[in-house]
Amino acid sequence: MLSTNKGISKKSGTKDFLTAVRQVAIGLASDHGGFELKEKLRNILQANNYHVLDFGAYSNKSCDYPKFGIKLVKAILSKKVNRGILLCRSGIGFSILANRFKDIRAALCYNVQAARTCRRHNNSNILILGADYIKEKDAEKILDVWLNTEFEGGRHLRRLKQIEKFSKGSN
Repeated sequence: MLSTNKGISKKSGTKDFLTAVRQVAIGLASDHGGFELKEKLRNILQANNYHVLDFGAYSNKSCDYPKFGIKLVKAILSKKVNRGILLCRSGIGFSILANRFKDIRAALCYNVQAARTCRRHNNSNILILGADYIKEKDAEKILDVWLNTEFEGGRHLRRLKQIEKFSKGSN
């Protein structure tokens, strides 16, 4: 079970906060190697009142991952979803793909510390998980921390702006 969503600023009153939590849209995409873990995480997210958009794969049948990852990236860039999660066997292919897009900050995380740091310091908007290298219970913990960790801003914002300036026009 995911902890209370701290990654969304509280509005005045608990009712407003709960409404905000329920309005968070999370995109999911995987290849065949990440399909089973994606399905488990989708169920966890939905049980915790997240609105989930699934961009594929829809089975564990062998497939080409780029088309699913690109759909998720485009959904983030068009603001159809707030954040996304990509899952494949190692996470490396999706890392290469997602980070080619301007304004995407995809982080491959194999542990809770990396998930916390990528949100605090890098304002990661895509979590990438390598299904062959993490256990399901660890994936749930990583997801929980990633969803509930806020960006610190400050010197980290300054650094992200430097990256943004460098990448202008790269897409």
